[in-house]
Amino acid sequence: MLVHRRRATDPPASEITPQAIYADRRRLMERAAAGGLLAAAPVLRAADAPPPAAPRLRTRASAFSSSEKSTGLREVTSYNNFYEFGTDKSDPARHARALTTRPWTVAVEGEVHRPRVFGIEELLALAPIEERIYRMRCVEGWSMVIPWAGFPLAELVRRVEPTGNAKYVEFVTLADRAQMPGLRSGVLQWPYVEGLRLDEAMHPLTLLTLGLYGELLPNQNGAPVRVVVPWKYGFKSGKSIVRIRFVEKQPLTSWNRAAPQEYGFYSNVNPEVSHPRWSQATERRIGEDGFLQRKRPTLMFNGYAGEVASLYAGMDLRRFF
Repeated sequence: MLVHRRRATDPPASEITPQAIYADRRRLMERAAAGGLLAAAPVLRAADAPPPAAPRLRTRASAFSSSEKSTGLREVTSYNNFYEFGTDKSDPARHARALTTRPWTVAVEGEVHRPRVFGIEELLALAPIEERIYRMRCVEGWSMVIPWAGFPLAELVRRVEPTGNAKYVEFVTLADRAQMPGLRSGVLQWPYVEGLRLDEAMHPLTLLTLGLYGELLPNQNGAPVRVVVPWKYGFKSGKSIVRIRFVEKQPLTSWNRAAPQEYGFYSNVNPEVSHPRWSQATERRIGEDGFLQRKRPTLMFNGYAGEVASLYAGMDLRRFF
């Protein structure tokens, strides 16, 4: 892992576009200009009209919640990374509204004794829904505090009874070109794939997530079901999941495939291991920290070291980044 020493003249991490995304956007702009499309393109904003309110969930409080102030609902639902709907932060809120989330099924398969297909209503009734306020950290250098609603992924894992060969859990997300304009992008290979070690998946902090702010998940935040792993960078938390596979070998995940020198399989929040193109030592909290304010220090494991550090005892976290 390369360690980049940040200079005073370096731009904020939140303003840096990954190289692959920059190249993809540049190609799009060139094609649009050649066709005379730019002059006619309307200017749209994600916040032009708020989405309709989602049904309320019956939740209970959780001992795992952060005591920090939650990021506002407006910011949480309008500033997102969900490249299936576009690479700009406003794209998911604008393009994901048409996503069909009912009916929806999640197939659980692979190295399990009891493979099955769960309907979304079954998942909503599988275990008591908890509200968990988690710190979330993006690899680009920004963070939020979000009140998610869901239950420990371990509840689902136990029901399908992994075999002795199951060492990892792979998450495969929806890839529907008819509904997801971002799939026309060459930034990643689709569908989006993420993965965890089985013990990470079974950790009580790992949340199978069905809502936020007491309501069903908005489309742009990964509806109708996603995973949230709060001690890892946000891209590890796969959205709009359609398949969960238990496997013996470490799965090749989307960002690890696209840029292995930048995005390791583990992707634990670690202020001491820099991204090759920017530091991870500090972060900016969306909705609270202005660009003229000093950034806040990034916490090891995003502040969850007391709960999860033992999972990585003896590991070289610069090698297994």
